[in-house]
Amino acid sequence: MKLRVSTVQYHLHTIRSFEDFAQQVEYYVRAALEFETDFILFPEFFTTQLLSIGNDKGEPLSINELPDFTVQYLDLFTSLAVKTKTHIIGGTHVIRNNDKLYNVAHLFYPDGTVATQAKLHITPTEVNEWNMAAGDELHLFDTEKGRIAILTCYDIEFPEIVRMAKARGADVIFCPSCTDDRHGFHRVRYTSHARAIENQVYVVTASTVGSLPTIDFMRMNFGQSAIIAPNDVPFPPRGIVVEGELNNDMVVTGDLDLALLYQVREKGSVTTWRDRRTDLYNDWESSFINVP
Repeated sequence: MKLRVSTVQYHLHTIRSFEDFAQQVEYYVRAALEFETDFILFPEFFTTQLLSIGNDKGEPLSINELPDFTVQYLDLFTSLAVKTKTHIIGGTHVIRNNDKLYNVAHLFYPDGTVATQAKLHITPTEVNEWNMAAGDELHLFDTEKGRIAILTCYDIEFPEIVRMAKARGADVIFCPSCTDDRHGFHRVRYTSHARAIENQVYVVTASTVGSLPTIDFMRMNFGQSAIIAPNDVPFPPRGIVVEGELNNDMVVTGDLDLALLYQVREKGSVTTWRDRRTDLYNDWESSFINVP
């Protein structure tokens, strides 16, 4: 099975209306479609751009008001996925559920179905400044191009959750992210490489770039989207299928060959998934079945 993936380096800047946001989103989708892509990944927290629209007093909106755009967000991305017959991972959007805020990734299927994955590990800023809550369940998503998982930014820094996704059959981990400096960016980037090597899976990252000068904790962004593969002979030497130009507004596209994953798991230079020392540590993955 082969699939083509496009990942967006989304440029955050001040806008005046939801229509401005929609036009920017459609621009990236059209750019990706020029390469006949199967999946389009947007980054984490990119909908915070909507907060820059402000209120009738000229003040920026707060994070508590971002869920007010949920219906428009869902309508926009559902329409684009159906119209383009493409799987679109609409980054993350903040939703409200039982008076709690959640940072939730949305997968829009070509048939109009919408699936969600709440961020499972919440950063101190999300907790202390935005009073956000963590999701409590990992979901796997079946598509016509294989089984995928969506783990948001900080999630990828925890090896256990990626082990669980792989054990349940995910071959591609999509990781929308949002980082404001080099330290945060490289934490996500380096751990994405580690997760790809440990589990012999692809990891696709998407980053925010640009700035929102009026929005707290979104004033600066540092990012680079990439498609990351295990470091073995069938793949590029640095484990990078493709990457963007650092901090530039762009879309990058690359091809993923799932057959190569199965090949290296069976007879690669190293077979990290197969060679786990379950005599030394718990093999909780064994509770899952039908794992290739």
